Amino acid sequence: MGGFRKRRAGLAVAAALACALTLTATACTGGGTTTVRSAGNGTSRHASPSAPAATVTITPGGDSRHADPSKGITVTTSRGTLTDVTVRSSGSQVAGSYSPGKTSWHSTWTLGTSRSYTVNATASADGRSVTRTSSFRTLTPSSTFTTEIIEGQGQSYGVGMPILLYFSQRITSRAAVEKALQVSTSKPVTGAWYWDDECGTAPTCAYFRPRDYWPSGTSVSFTGHLDGVEGAKGVYGDHTLSQSFTIGKSVIAVGSPRSHRTQIYVDGKKRYDWPISTGKPGDDTPDGSYLTIEKQNPVRMKGPGYNLLVPYSVRFTWSGDYYHDAYWSTGEQGFSNVSHGCVNLSPADARTYYDLAVPGDPVTISGSPKSGTWDNGWTMWFLSWKRYLKGSALGKAVKAGPDGSTFVDPSSLPSDHARAPLQTSPWNNASA
Repeated sequence: MGGFRKRRAGLAVAAALACALTLTATACTGGGTTTVRSAGNGTSRHASPSAPAATVTITPGGDSRHADPSKGITVTTSRGTLTDVTVRSSGSQVAGSYSPGKTSWHSTWTLGTSRSYTVNATASADGRSVTRTSSFRTLTPSSTFTTEIIEGQGQSYGVGMPILLYFSQRITSRAAVEKALQVSTSKPVTGAWYWDDECGTAPTCAYFRPRDYWPSGTSVSFTGHLDGVEGAKGVYGDHTLSQSFTIGKSVIAVGSPRSHRTQIYVDGKKRYDWPISTGKPGDDTPDGSYLTIEKQNPVRMKGPGYNLLVPYSVRFTWSGDYYHDAYWSTGEQGFSNVSHGCVNLSPADARTYYDLAVPGDPVTISGSPKSGTWDNGWTMWFLSWKRYLKGSALGKAVKAGPDGSTFVDPSSLPSDHARAPLQTSPWNNASA
């Protein structure tokens, strides 16, 4: 009889050990998702039927060594609410947000590639809490892309200047990349992103342009949260790109090959009205709303029958159209078009404009028999706002301010009352 009791006791111990091992395996299993159930007081006792246990589920799961960084981190509870979620990597905390009912949490941006993360999450139900910790590492991609921004740190640009991004690889998952692009502005700005595979400068380009010209004096900060974004199948970003710059005074040039004059507006007021000579027949200066790209004094210009250094030259097309000093044509300026496509100015007028100009100043040519060509220069202002929105992978507008940017339905925006050419570009401006 005593032996029988000892055998029964031994069986009970074995059963208890088996149960404990089962509970331990449930709590520590690796893979895609990690789940822990609350026993009410954090022990392995079963909760009463009247108080179902809370759970904490962390994705990616613990012990994963090749987690997809583009998926981010998700923490959920099936009962109760999440009271605390903390994620750290190399000592830095990862930003995230709760769902309205605090039943889930998701990281704000994608995760970095080839990095380790530790997640601590606590859920509470009926005054009882359970905490779960999970650690994992993200994959090391076999192929990556890099991104270049044209704006220089702390530089000043004109009111038409877009944010220009050049990608080292062809981007096919554009919506995923666009979601990772954040714009902060000191003044409220509405704009949109536009994707271009024919820019010629890189396999893919993306441009952020305001709906109307930037407000003068705006401070702009850009952050591309691209580390861990899958830009194409198997091709990940492995960096975060950031840059800050400012928008200077409004300097807008409006030139007419028909009237042979150009007006220069500074901060919304006509400051100058100068005689010009534009491209002669066959070399017509093309219509369009361009942006100044660069300036140089002098520029070596070569072509059929000429090779000379040209002073005070401000470029607005890649093909070589400039506002510049043309001391040799002052007699024709204001009367006839004799240039090879540039806008000829007197030496004094050219120097005045040169001193004012910075990259991104709008230049509108109107009245030419020749239409402008997309991507011959920074031609984002060729497009109407409605047409520009079609270039967004998300089909969304962007509302930016001091706290960052959000994507919004374009139909939710108020009517636009900006007037061309001083507040926005003229409609259909590139068509002759």
